[in-house]
Amino acid sequence: MKNKTALWTFTAALAGFLFGFDTVVISGANQPIKELWSLSPLFHGTFIMSMALWGTVIGALFGGGPSQRYGRKPTLVAIGILYFISAVGSGLAPNAVSFSFFRFIGGLAVGASSVAAPAFISEIATAAKRGRLVAQYQFNIVLGIFIAFLSNYLIAQIGGTHDWRWMLGVEAIPALVYILLVLKVPESPRWLATVKKDTNAALGVLKDIYDEADATTELTSILNHQEVGARTSVFNKKYRTPIMLAFLLAFFNQWSGVNFIFYYAPQILELSGFATSESLLSSISIGGINLIFTLIGMRLIDKLGRKTLLIYGSIGYIISLVGVAIAFKNVASPGVTLFFLCMFIASHAIGQGAVIWVFIAEIFPNKVRAYGQAFGSGVHWVMAALITLITPMFLDSKDGVLQDAPWIIFAFFAGMMVLQLIWVLIKVPETKGKSLEQLQGELTVDNYN
Repeated sequence: MKNKTALWTFTAALAGFLFGFDTVVISGANQPIKELWSLSPLFHGTFIMSMALWGTVIGALFGGGPSQRYGRKPTLVAIGILYFISAVGSGLAPNAVSFSFFRFIGGLAVGASSVAAPAFISEIATAAKRGRLVAQYQFNIVLGIFIAFLSNYLIAQIGGTHDWRWMLGVEAIPALVYILLVLKVPESPRWLATVKKDTNAALGVLKDIYDEADATTELTSILNHQEVGARTSVFNKKYRTPIMLAFLLAFFNQWSGVNFIFYYAPQILELSGFATSESLLSSISIGGINLIFTLIGMRLIDKLGRKTLLIYGSIGYIISLVGVAIAFKNVASPGVTLFFLCMFIASHAIGQGAVIWVFIAEIFPNKVRAYGQAFGSGVHWVMAALITLITPMFLDSKDGVLQDAPWIIFAFFAGMMVLQLIWVLIKVPETKGKSLEQLQGELTVDNYN
């Protein structure tokens, strides 16, 4: 792998850093905003906490269009601009409505980046290194999450009436750095060859990735596996296998409860018995565990394979979620709850977290990859938005029936992970070490038009 490929991957993966930071930074501003604007649990959940996720849904569902039509690079540049606008606007927002609008803008960027960045990295990577390179996107997501938790804690220590504004506004700095760097990356060679039909430009990029002879061979393979004819919908019957794989992987990813835990980590820890300052500090440990085990997942994904990591992760999910449910049910010490939450995060990082963006980016053919990525990301974010919309009403409720809701929620998530484990064992294929064109032949049914 040439140094240019590593640099391009690093740059595109920075979109993941902004993704992680933007997604979790709201956790530190959660309670201050609610108190500042005297928001009801329903309004708080619908507009403050989940508005960004609804933007993410739209960004994911429609991000495939610009990425496929105009190219991966222009889409990546636009994503950086949206992140910058969202950070500045959220930090300066004078009321709940304008704040929700700018969080929505950030959500559009998160959703689009979950389509364009993994697709771009998968298309510049060799088969042997693809898992590790695309997993850099996930690593940057968890790095962004960790830095967001750390940044929130440090800014809170400085204090101030509007410290939450700094928590949100500081994202503008990495967004600007990302914009400047992504302007220098090339277009995806597979997009150039199959969409723009510019084989000379595609070969030029491939020569920066492979030796000259291998670059020519790779271009020939791309062109030989090119689907001819009018544009085919990603929902055509020939793509039913990758569609079902993408749907279920994204579905189970969110019904593990991972975004619920990341978004409401300080509040969950407070309910378990931590003081407010302790809950912010403990959130950093969750982010740190996520970072460490994501690195481990990156090391293993091209060695053990995607399916094996999903199996290990599912088992860890089940054990840890049952542990958290029991801890809440029996009013265990805060340390016990934190232990099982960290175990959950480790299981996610080494399993679903390491695999999801890699797997979805490699199972669709070149012709519909951006649309397939958009579909998988869209399902992921619809589920995330629904969970984030519902859970505040449980966590904030003073109703006698719902005061025990935390253990019920975690027990439900554990049951969903049992279903995921069964599905992975029976239906999920292994994709490690195979070229994108080889996977296209194995997962696409050519008998359907």
